Amino acid sequence: MNSSDLDVLENALAWLGEGVRVALVTVVETWGSAPRPVGSLLAVAEDGRFVGSVSGGCIEEHLVARLDREFPDKPYTTSYGVSADEARRFGLPCGGTMVVAIEPILDAEGIARSVEEIRNRRRVVRTLDMASGVATVTEAGRDDKFGFDGKVLRNVVGPNWRLVIVGAGHLARYLARMALMLDFSVYVTDPRLEYRAQWDVPDAVLLEGMPDDAILALGIDACTAVVTTAHDPKVDDMALLEALKSDAFYIGALGSSRTSAKRRIRLELFDLTPAQIDRLRAPAGIPIGSHTPAEIALSMLAEVVARRSALIAAGKAPAEKSAAAGCVS
Repeated sequence: MNSSDLDVLENALAWLGEGVRVALVTVVETWGSAPRPVGSLLAVAEDGRFVGSVSGGCIEEHLVARLDREFPDKPYTTSYGVSADEARRFGLPCGGTMVVAIEPILDAEGIARSVEEIRNRRRVVRTLDMASGVATVTEAGRDDKFGFDGKVLRNVVGPNWRLVIVGAGHLARYLARMALMLDFSVYVTDPRLEYRAQWDVPDAVLLEGMPDDAILALGIDACTAVVTTAHDPKVDDMALLEALKSDAFYIGALGSSRTSAKRRIRLELFDLTPAQIDRLRAPAGIPIGSHTPAEIALSMLAEVVARRSALIAAGKAPAEKSAAAGCVS
């Protein structure tokens, strides 16, 4: 089960409020093809409830059973998949190995502050002293990133990845469903009543208002991608005028090379700099020979995911990437 940092911390806070002890498990080191990146979270209540994922389902059951037998009174680390036999036992692929830190949550107030900040789409750094078990929470700076030296664990936690789709047509339906399966929160904006009336992806939020107003109201941050699919300049261009000024980590537009060239000419007439216009990926998507709406959606989302993956790649974060380093991976 994959859950956002917010889901994990909200559940942990709720269980603590019930008087139940809760342990927080964090991936701190990986080698090989480990299924989850460093910083991934799992919360385990002493009664067996859990939320989050540190291995994509391979070792969660073992961790829950382990904590049921002996709940920790101080933080410690443990490894999985060191030997070939363990890799087979725990289902870690291709010899993957991971080390996790297991800590009893001692400070509900710190978890509560983290939850509040993430709800407001702000990132925080949670710093854990492994010797004392004391954790502190501070606002994350642009260049803050995950760190663990065996003594201190610094984890940047933050809001989930979002995809804003402009246009609510056939292609957008495929794009929304695929994105939801890949753990994006999906938002759709389209002022055309006939398209709004037939929208049938309930887990994707249909925004009110014109596309530019909807994007401004939602607030586009470095954890958000924007893709236009309406194929109507009156709809797509309005959204792009705001998206290109935002911190969105990806901005793409449907259309042929000829259509994209005409779009650029239109955008140059507005208050956008050449650098802002250059951020637009158009035609959006990677070349897979796509023709059907589903294939085009796959192509577009593959490019979004590739960009997201680059942003969360460990240890390769220039300033541009570190802005999104605390988004949920």
